[in-house]
Amino acid sequence: MELIKKYFSDFTPEQDIQLSILKELYVDWNEKINVISRKDMDNFYLHHVLHSLTIATRFDFKAGLEIMDLGCGGGFPSVPLAILFPEAQFHLVDSIGKKLKVVNEIAGAAGIKNITTQHARAEEIKNRQFDAVVSRAVAPLGSLWHWSRKAIRKIKTIEKGVPNGLICLKGGDLNQEIFESNCKPFVWEINKIFEEEYFNEKFMLYQQVK
Repeated sequence: MELIKKYFSDFTPEQDIQLSILKELYVDWNEKINVISRKDMDNFYLHHVLHSLTIATRFDFKAGLEIMDLGCGGGFPSVPLAILFPEAQFHLVDSIGKKLKVVNEIAGAAGIKNITTQHARAEEIKNRQFDAVVSRAVAPLGSLWHWSRKAIRKIKTIEKGVPNGLICLKGGDLNQEIFESNCKPFVWEINKIFEEEYFNEKFMLYQQVK
């Protein structure tokens, strides 16, 4: 938690407790249903919580916004974001039901009330729209954009810092992937946001709805 407080402050007492107990909850559930590499658990707050909160350094999820987490896995990036932005609504989607069971149990135990889940594949999300989609290391950018763009409603007047598009966290050399996607995303180098070596060659991409 000290690592999180190095970059983020002004938590309410409830948020402080929720963030503090996350590791314990994930360790417990991960022994029953493996959703996080066990070798990552020693670096839980660095590899999962702080990495997820990269998104919060550039975007503000205001009250009433609806966000879909595409291929949420064990709940990242949306579980930490839901704690930080309790008045936004996060809808977590994954094709593996047991991962959603972990998300639901952890959200319930931590008192995170602004999370819903759906057992589905990305292409099955129809007849519902969101203000933004978030994703972490799920698929190539072109596929993510193809799956998500019809699910993102276009906001006529966008406030500065409020997302209206696809935000994804990725690593490695992305030049070819971006070229093949036919997207023109904004790209941030995470190691220029957080100083930890873990974030070298990790990026946040944002493709806005046109």
